[in-house]
Amino acid sequence: MGRCLFVSDLHGSVDRLDKLLSVIRREEPGVVFVGGDLLSFGGRVGGTTSFVEGRLGGGLSSLREEMGKKYPLVVVILGNDDPRREETRLRNGERRGLWRYLHDRSIHWAGYTLYGYACIPPTPFLLKDWERYDVSRFLDVGAVSPTAGWRSVPAPPGVVEYATIRQDLQRLAGERDLARAVFLFHAPPYGSSLDRADLDGRMVDHAPVDVHIGSIAIRRFIEERRPFLTLHGHAHESARLTGRWRERIGDTWCFNAAHDGPELAVVSFPLDDPAAAERALL
Repeated sequence: MGRCLFVSDLHGSVDRLDKLLSVIRREEPGVVFVGGDLLSFGGRVGGTTSFVEGRLGGGLSSLREEMGKKYPLVVVILGNDDPRREETRLRNGERRGLWRYLHDRSIHWAGYTLYGYACIPPTPFLLKDWERYDVSRFLDVGAVSPTAGWRSVPAPPGVVEYATIRQDLQRLAGERDLARAVFLFHAPPYGSSLDRADLDGRMVDHAPVDVHIGSIAIRRFIEERRPFLTLHGHAHESARLTGRWRERIGDTWCFNAAHDGPELAVVSFPLDDPAAAERALL
């Protein structure tokens, strides 16, 4: 089975991508999980070339030729900074066999089921392609409703106005046993050491802003359904603020690979023993 690698929040950094390609070449993992926010805002490198097709796709295509049968399964989701129009490029890369695009889908691998889910609760940002109400239509202080802002592709009005992360996860997981399920999320679980933002003392209209930016629905889903492993990004500074990049919620190990420094954060772990995971800054 080999080891697995998990990265998140590349944000269009060519340096981080080059480091990821190098560590894949060196470690020869079985699976590489890429947890969203692939792009700098707008999805451009140098103003003209798509990061997904030009850099990520080109780099992985060359690596596949070099590694041959040792080329890993690469699973990818997008994140809240990624315009949803990039799904077209990800589907093109999937057809070429470079990766599997996993948002709102599941695949089976080596006796495990891998799920992907990109949506996050409402934020103060205006790109709303990947934002959903969390467990209800409540908005945190300072957040902009999913019905406001802008979208790179249209969404059905009913989805925009009423869909929740809680409902999405119920539908995605169904009644299946999740004892051997791995969930690739962009959002971390709320109230954990993985979703801490640098918002201490921030006020909006005299109301304090919550320093935890994760999803209540994802937290409850982990507590109630007890998946084997969950992978998260989004909260870049969380590991620096809390000193922790992993946490156990009940029986479930949860990792966050986002990082607020210039380095690439890589979480490496044997899939059958997540407790042995290690994190490196490259």
